[in-house]
Amino acid sequence: MNAGKLPPYIGASDKVILFDGVCKLCNAWSNFIIKHDRQRVFKLCSVQSEEGKKILLHFGLPSESYETMLYVEGCQSFQKSDAFFQIVAKLVYPWKAVCIFRVIPKPIRDWMYDRIALNRYSLFGKYDYCTLPSPDHEARFLDAKH
Repeated sequence: MNAGKLPPYIGASDKVILFDGVCKLCNAWSNFIIKHDRQRVFKLCSVQSEEGKKILLHFGLPSESYETMLYVEGCQSFQKSDAFFQIVAKLVYPWKAVCIFRVIPKPIRDWMYDRIALNRYSLFGKYDYCTLPSPDHEARFLDAKH
């Protein structure tokens, strides 16, 4: 792990959500972020993209199969329920109010997160390929060229 060193493609003030680009639930989450992140705080990045794979490797995480969303803020990364609450806390009300559930002990939150993550394809479905952002959403995605 590269403690204190910025991940590839990420600046010190960037807030990036890495998600499974073939997962229908994960794509719905990304669309939710695009719709409700009115201040454009977050950038999105598929774990299947070249950028996503390099960021995963930076944090010592597998790049071939990944079972959780990763949220990266500068040099820090958050996984599972911690990632979810870090993201929701930066949205506007009423969504921010979901953070009340942070009082649930982390092992229980992460156990619940894992149940959904490990069964996400059977519960919600899977795309055969990583979906591409629409032209009006393209600026919301992390891109090595920008």
